[in-house]
Amino acid sequence: MRKIFEKVLVGVQFVTPKYLLTACVFRIARIRQKAVKDLLIRCFIKAYKVNVDEIAASSPSDYVSFDDFFTRALADNARPIDSNRRSIVSPVDGTVSAAGSIDDNMLFQAKGYHYSIEDLLATDLRDTDIYRDGEFATIYLAPYNYHRVHAPMDGYLRALRHVPGTLFSVNAATAGNVQNLFARNERLICHFDSDVGPYSLIFVGALNVGSISTPWSGTIRPRKTGVVSELDLSVATVPRNIEKGATLGWFNMGSTVIILLPKGSAEMSTQLTPNSMVRMGAAIGRLIDNK
Repeated sequence: MRKIFEKVLVGVQFVTPKYLLTACVFRIARIRQKAVKDLLIRCFIKAYKVNVDEIAASSPSDYVSFDDFFTRALADNARPIDSNRRSIVSPVDGTVSAAGSIDDNMLFQAKGYHYSIEDLLATDLRDTDIYRDGEFATIYLAPYNYHRVHAPMDGYLRALRHVPGTLFSVNAATAGNVQNLFARNERLICHFDSDVGPYSLIFVGALNVGSISTPWSGTIRPRKTGVVSELDLSVATVPRNIEKGATLGWFNMGSTVIILLPKGSAEMSTQLTPNSMVRMGAAIGRLIDNK
């Protein structure tokens, strides 16, 4: 019965005007009228049992809009960053969708579904071979999660590419029923260089995700069609050398991040199993020192 219910919910997404709905959510989340935005924030805190003790500002009046609250900062030391120099830390608070080794060029999505590195990275075909038989982790951010994304390890931001796409939900039910889900949805791909070689972190857009923001790109609104665009980082005023735990950006509503690591560069934790919970800053793997 549950499977039938999930298939119905997923089927509805195929006919839902996803961009129109997402645009409406974008506007509602940015209402600044005090009575409206305070009500939205209070209702959200109550409905999702948000722990206000761990956020920097706990009163609705401290935020200019619901979106400002949704992309909230945490209080100091709420998420300590694992200090081991070889550790890879979770870039987000969330639930593990899948993690482990990449099978040649195929990543596991959900039972019965895989997708290729080529499809995920779109035009970045020169980067495909880098990640063959490497490691990956896919982490889902529910609406109630903290929604800032942080660097899983030290690195230098080499490239930033926006890939237009659709806006399916990225929850477990959809991942288990829509083939190529993460390669179909809109995404922002961050390519880094590090001491152990390159790595990539992908922001995957989703239904009701009004935008994806980074310090280098500003706010990027969903775009269903068009070419893959590479952002000109040469004009960026924000440093591109990134320390582990540094802020990379944020989602405006729930979504997913994917980490890609080359073969032989790292090992993911055996505790990183589907449906396990992770917290930003906690170790989820370790770098392999081949020197």
